[in-house]
Amino acid sequence: MGSELWDVIGPNLVLLVISLAVFAAVVYAVFLIGARASLKQQEWLRYVIFLGPAGLLLLIGLIYPAIRTIILSFMDKRGDNFVGLENYIWAFTIPEIQIVLRNTVIWVVLTPVLATIIGLAIAYMTDRMKRGAWVKSLIFMPMAISFVGAGVIWRFVYSYEPDPSKPEIGLLSAIARGVGAEPINWLLEAPLNTVLLIIVLVWIQTGFAMVILGAAMKNIPDEVVEAAMLDGASSWRRFTRVTLPMIRSTIVVVLTTITIATLKVFDIVRTMTGGNFQTNVVANEMYSQAFRQLNYGHGSALAVILFLAVVPIIWYNLRQLRLERTER
Repeated sequence: MGSELWDVIGPNLVLLVISLAVFAAVVYAVFLIGARASLKQQEWLRYVIFLGPAGLLLLIGLIYPAIRTIILSFMDKRGDNFVGLENYIWAFTIPEIQIVLRNTVIWVVLTPVLATIIGLAIAYMTDRMKRGAWVKSLIFMPMAISFVGAGVIWRFVYSYEPDPSKPEIGLLSAIARGVGAEPINWLLEAPLNTVLLIIVLVWIQTGFAMVILGAAMKNIPDEVVEAAMLDGASSWRRFTRVTLPMIRSTIVVVLTTITIATLKVFDIVRTMTGGNFQTNVVANEMYSQAFRQLNYGHGSALAVILFLAVVPIIWYNLRQLRLERTER
């Protein structure tokens, strides 16, 4: 038993010791070179030591895979032969993929807007509550839950029991029966099921929007608010004419951040429906094409489409930040 255990652990342990020894030797050599270098050389050495590993990891983990993905998007299923724009034509002409693109657009339109509006409303109202911190803690709590965990929780919420004699564990179905309506199998009814999945991400992202926007509202100078009050502005006019313009750049940041997270949504769809029943999105279809059907051309084309969808959002966000800096 002992020899068998050593056969399993031994090689890995030896490899770990060798790796630590090599790392220690490299660190010692770097410090030795730094101690003997001139001041100018030490300045360049700091850039190499601190930026070199980060740049190398960025090259290996991001830049090379991105270039490889773009190349594969113009190749066939196995990545052997060049097929031009065939994969992109497939993505925009096949009815099933058009549903995927349509669902992704619905996610991108609804999720950031709803999460930002609800988060802003909660932040504004709880700011004037005595126990607002407790409310904010409860609203922010879903941010600590993984997307997979949230998907499992909400699957119970949307659970459906067709037999009325059996206990109903689905909260939504129980509410429907309570008000006299007949529940349905919520996750099978399109396009309602897509909206129900979007609610899960809104539930998660509302806490993020609330915290960021609440912090921005606290940074509004008291003199501005007091001047509006002296002018006789009502609470609603102070909110629309003072608060919103003052936190406009923060709202843009929150919207773009949630939009990027929405474009990458995968876990919720994969956990709750697996992309079936017309609930599929680009990220999930990309995974299915590349890693389940082993069609690297289609999967890479969807990945590039997803990347191109993110680029304008990032560009707009950077443009707004530059405008804000020039205004200051």
